[in-house]
Amino acid sequence: MQEELIDRIYECSVVPELWPDVLDELAKLTDSIGGMLFSARKAVNWTATESVFDAFDTYVKDGWFEKCPRRTCMMGKSEPTFFVEQDFFSEEELANNPFYRDFFHPRNLGWSAGTLLQMPTGDNIVFSIERHLEQGPIERNHVDRLNELRPHLLRSAFVSTRLGLQRAQGASETLSKFGMPALVLDAQGKFVEANERAQSISDHVKFNDVGRHVSFSDRRAGAFLTSALETLDRVVSTDSLSFPVRNQDGNAIFVGHVMPIKLAAHDIFANSYALLFFTPLDQNRPPSTALMRSLFDMTMAETRIAKGLMKGQTLKEIAADGSVSIATVRSQFSSVLEKTGCSRQAELVGLLANIALGQSEQPQKN
Repeated sequence: MQEELIDRIYECSVVPELWPDVLDELAKLTDSIGGMLFSARKAVNWTATESVFDAFDTYVKDGWFEKCPRRTCMMGKSEPTFFVEQDFFSEEELANNPFYRDFFHPRNLGWSAGTLLQMPTGDNIVFSIERHLEQGPIERNHVDRLNELRPHLLRSAFVSTRLGLQRAQGASETLSKFGMPALVLDAQGKFVEANERAQSISDHVKFNDVGRHVSFSDRRAGAFLTSALETLDRVVSTDSLSFPVRNQDGNAIFVGHVMPIKLAAHDIFANSYALLFFTPLDQNRPPSTALMRSLFDMTMAETRIAKGLMKGQTLKEIAADGSVSIATVRSQFSSVLEKTGCSRQAELVGLLANIALGQSEQPQKN
């Protein structure tokens, strides 16, 4: 059941009209009534289930979203999780909150589970699952179920929102609208199609019509892609599908991301298996917590270890600061190495010290 739902989540990446159906499934999974997906870069795009569509149509058109305390509270949090009202407000604060009183409560809403991804590209993505007011808060076991799906939801939604939540008519149009270097691959890792921006990184990512093979100047990046493609059909939420691409000096200049193409998405990408796209990096600023989480799918614990190492702390010092065992920290450190494609601590510190997302990318108009 969960595998089928994950397939449908990835199907939505380039067939965004299916998002309301997936949001309905998430609502059923959590004993809720509906949900919405909201994205903002230079323009606001959103979609919702029929059950809450009218409420969120007013929410967007009348400017309520600009004042929503849920959104501002989530923006102040860095944990990669779904949040509920109890994470931000006491019962008394909720009862007296003017936004809840004036917007949510008259529409019989007020309990939700929401998550926000602030991509360094400038894309802000929000999922919100809604309950009727009389149903009471969403329970923690339901939040846990949503968190299992969260990495898949955000990977797929990132692609959807780059396309303005509008279905493209074919692979060429989809890739041209994507706004980042991107290639479509078959199950053997051969490229089916690439966009013009992919030509800009051809010094580091090689692909041509002869044999249609994809190769990297960075051998470790090539090995990581091969491994990702081999495990793509059985990927779980904890698997990393992102990897650094380094130049000859060993500095990361891109982060590659692999996303499976599922179900009706094959109507757009014929003979396809995966979408490979690249986030450009700028080496002038240290990476933020949000950057490490979004680029490498790190958990908060893993991010804490990475930040500690960048500050010069030892694993023992990081364990002491976090009041956890050294064995736990070593296990999490191993996971950080795996997710970043590094083999030793010095290499990891060098990678993280030299990456931050380039700000030169211009958002695409919807």
